[in-house]
Amino acid sequence: MFSVACLAILAVMAMALARAVMGPRVYDRILAVNTFGTLTVALIAAFGFLTDRPEFLDISIVYALINFIGTVAVIKYVRYSHLGGADEERDWEDV
Repeated sequence: MFSVACLAILAVMAMALARAVMGPRVYDRILAVNTFGTLTVALIAAFGFLTDRPEFLDISIVYALINFIGTVAVIKYVRYSHLGGADEERDWEDV
């Protein structure tokens, strides 16, 4: 039963990967890569359940956190063209 679920997750991962390659806009590609990461978390958790290894759930949680932080960083970089630091063009004394 769960092996069928793992195969279904793999099929949906292939669809998300296709969307990441064909996406017309950069935000579509970012969303597809984020979906791929979320499906990877589900696949790791399902595989851990199938093989009776509960420590895979911890690995999937860590991967989910890395996926979230990476997605936020990429979106911030795409939108603002930098990841942090002071904005050189803005005069901070006027704020």
